[in-house]
Amino acid sequence: MMNKVIPASQLVLNNEGAVYHLGLHPEELAENVILVGDPGRVDMIAAYFDKIEVKRQNRELWSRTGYYKGTRVTVLSTGMGTDNLDIVMNELDTLANIDLKTRTVKDEHKSLNLIRLGTSGALQEDIPVEDSYVATKYAIGLDGLLYFYAKNREVNEIAIRDAFVEQMDYPKDLPMPYVVEGSNTLLERLGRGFFQGLTATAPGFYGPQGRTLRMGLAYPENNRKMEAFHYNGWRICNFEMESSALYGLGKMMGHNCLTICAVIANRVSEQFCTDYHPYIQKLVTTTLDRLAE
Repeated sequence: MMNKVIPASQLVLNNEGAVYHLGLHPEELAENVILVGDPGRVDMIAAYFDKIEVKRQNRELWSRTGYYKGTRVTVLSTGMGTDNLDIVMNELDTLANIDLKTRTVKDEHKSLNLIRLGTSGALQEDIPVEDSYVATKYAIGLDGLLYFYAKNREVNEIAIRDAFVEQMDYPKDLPMPYVVEGSNTLLERLGRGFFQGLTATAPGFYGPQGRTLRMGLAYPENNRKMEAFHYNGWRICNFEMESSALYGLGKMMGHNCLTICAVIANRVSEQFCTDYHPYIQKLVTTTLDRLAE
């Protein structure tokens, strides 16, 4: 039986036959993909490459593919938030596993290594804001994205989710959380020497992460409860805005995913590191070297 042809309104391509938002063709994507939020970091990372083959830019989605010490790597900016990750993850998987000419799923599945390098705020007082990094073992999604996909129960760590809901006395008018484990292979390969634990992915920077300016919070105790959460020795180390979509969609699609974040704020001690760029560069070079080992 022939594979179903995916309609043009669902598999959207540009005039050059590349995926619509990323603007990439399948051969222009490496198996090792570094994801960053900020488009400005793409050229910073690509500057370490020995050779650059591909350059693409569309809105906040910038990409460069090249070689670092003989290892082919794509670096791609995603912008902020799980909604952007929904676009990026689907188009990356399309490049790996859909024949764009026939619009059918390929018979042989291809797994990508998807590594998010970002910044985050610590939720534990002992995690300093300078020269410290968190490698995410589990991502807790506070955004609800995973529940739009049929395979959500196959990847959702229900026991951890239920423990989180119970310990948090989680408000019923917020989206149901979900929990997804990242790639243990990538964690062992790239995350050694870093803090490891759970990462909470918030659907916003201000209220969802407990920040108040002129607007009050509906649930001002949420951060304190997350700080106290524990499950089989694991704790919530940090807040950020993308990893739950990366882990959830990546696992459903059969890719290997890991997030490593430089800590630039501590929400318990209320400290913030204004000059964190050297720590981002250290994280980038360490990751590239470990990928090339």
